[in-house]
Amino acid sequence: MKIFKRILLILFVILAVAVYFNFPKLNFISGYASKNMASTVFLTNRSAESVVLNDNDVPLINLADVETDGKSATASVFGLMERKAICREGLGCTLVNKDYDPNTKIPVPQRLINDNNLAFPYGDKEAKDTVFANVDYDQLQKAMDQAFTNNEVQKTRTVLVAHKNHIIGEKYLDGFSKDTPILGWSMTKSVLATLYGILEHEGKLDLNKPVLLAGWEKDDRKKITLNHLLRMQSGLAWDEDYTSISDVTRMLFMDPDMTKAQGEKEAIAAPTEVWNYSSGTTNLLSGILRKQFKTHQEYINYPYQALIDKIGMSSMLMETDMKGNFVGSSYAWANTRDWAKFGLLYLNKGNWNGEQLFDSSWVSYVSEPTILSDGTYGGHFWLNANGKYPDVPRDLYSANGYQGQRVFIVPSKDVVVVRTGLAEDPDFDINLFLKNVLAAIK
Repeated sequence: MKIFKRILLILFVILAVAVYFNFPKLNFISGYASKNMASTVFLTNRSAESVVLNDNDVPLINLADVETDGKSATASVFGLMERKAICREGLGCTLVNKDYDPNTKIPVPQRLINDNNLAFPYGDKEAKDTVFANVDYDQLQKAMDQAFTNNEVQKTRTVLVAHKNHIIGEKYLDGFSKDTPILGWSMTKSVLATLYGILEHEGKLDLNKPVLLAGWEKDDRKKITLNHLLRMQSGLAWDEDYTSISDVTRMLFMDPDMTKAQGEKEAIAAPTEVWNYSSGTTNLLSGILRKQFKTHQEYINYPYQALIDKIGMSSMLMETDMKGNFVGSSYAWANTRDWAKFGLLYLNKGNWNGEQLFDSSWVSYVSEPTILSDGTYGGHFWLNANGKYPDVPRDLYSANGYQGQRVFIVPSKDVVVVRTGLAEDPDFDINLFLKNVLAAIK
C-alpha cells in the first residue's frame, strides 16, 4: 500500500509540474482541439472519433478532452481552460470568447455554384479517358502508391496528378474520397493573395502604393506597400512560433478580430530589409481587402464570385473569425480536385476556359524570389528556385500548408500535383515523391 501511495504521489507531482509549466498553453491547446474538431465534423461529416485518433493526435493537443454536437465543440485540459468553437452555415466554424454575442449577424456568402455539365477542370463531370503517350502510367501509379506506404509515418491522405488539364492519376486513403474537403492550412495564404492579383487585373488597386493604416503615418510603417506585405518583407515585428504563446497562437486562438494583430506591431526594420514569414501579415491583408468594399456583404461575396465559384471550386469554404473576417492565413477547406483546379488556374496563367481572371504577369510576380528569402518564397507562394528539392525542376512553385498540404505547380512539365496528409519532411519525403511522379512524365 505504501508503494502504491508513493507511485500515486509521484504521478500527481509529475502531473502538477506539467500543468504548471504548460498552463499558459492551455488556451492554445483547448482552442486548437475544439476548433479543429468543430470544423472537421461540421464541414467534412467525419466522425469525432476519427478526429481524436488522427487530426488532434498532436503532442499537447491530444491532452484535450473534446465534446461535440455537430455544430459546436467544447474542449478543456484536465477540466481547465474550456474553449468553445461554434459553426455557422456558409462561414464555417470559429472560436468564441466569453463575451461572444450569438445574436451578432455575419453576412453569408452569396454563392454562384453552377452545374455547367463540363468535364474537369472546367466542371465536375468525369472526363473521357485521355491517354498521353509521354506518360508512363505504371510508373506514375507506383509513385502514388509509394506515397501511401508505411502510412503510420507518411500519413498521406490524398494524391492527385494533373497534366495538360487532365487528371492522370489520383489515390485516396480509406475514409477519404474525391469529395472530402481537406483543410489547406497555410495554402489558404495563396488563395487570399490571388484575390489581390484579380483586383490588380481589374485595375482596382496598385500594389506599390503605401497602405497607410491608422497610426502608421508617424514612423517607417508609412512606407509599407501591398507588395511588401505579399512578399512578407514589411519589416513589422512578428513571432511565428507554434510551440508557445506567441503572436501567431494568440491571434489564431484568442483574437476575435485576427486582422488587427500584425498592424499593431512596431517596425523592426524598413521594408525589404528583412524577410519574416507571418500569418499575421496574411490576415492583415484580409482586413485590407475588406476595406476595398463598401459593405461587409460585398467583402464576404468577393472571394467566391471573383475566384472560388468562378473556377468551380464549389467545395471550397473560407472560414471567418468572430468579426466576420476571412482567416486568410489558415482556414480554407476544399476537396482534392478543387485544390487541383486552383493549381491549374496558375498553370494556365490566370486564364480559365477563355476568361482571364488575373494577368499572366501575376504568375511571374508570385514565382519571383523575394529578397532575403534565400530563393524559397515569392508572393505568398513557396519556390524551388534554390533547389530545396534537388531532383525537381527549379521552376516549381507551390501553395504550402501545415502537415504537408501542398499544391505543386510545375510549368516545365505542365503538371499540378496535390498531396494532403498529416506529415511532412522528413516523415514524408517531398523531394522523392515529386521526383518519382515527375519521372513518369517525359
